[in-house]
Amino acid sequence: MRGAKARALAALAEQAERTVSVPAACPLCGRAIPADQRDAHHLVPKSKGGRHTIDLHRICHRQIHAVLTETELARSYHSVEQLLAHPALRSFVDWVRTKPDDFFVRTRKSDRVRRR
Repeated sequence: MRGAKARALAALAEQAERTVSVPAACPLCGRAIPADQRDAHHLVPKSKGGRHTIDLHRICHRQIHAVLTETELARSYHSVEQLLAHPALRSFVDWVRTKPDDFFVRTRKSDRVRRR
């Protein structure tokens, strides 16, 4: 019996190795997230007591922090729906959706966020 279980487990492990994993989709832009472009985003910033994270494209994650302060994130933009309701982020998401999954460019903080 022991040998049969071991063979079955080995067969399952081999099958799992052959299975191609599908990258997760970014909740903001809907594009597949390549492993090297995946960032964990705290919906409520860690500094404000947040614990729950979601995976986002690195470019989407950086854009959120370039546009919104941690206080704004904690108070008003702590869900994907609320983030998409922000006009600057909505405009960015509409633009980045047309780009390849692995697209990345440098993100600059807005003047408003930089001054805080």
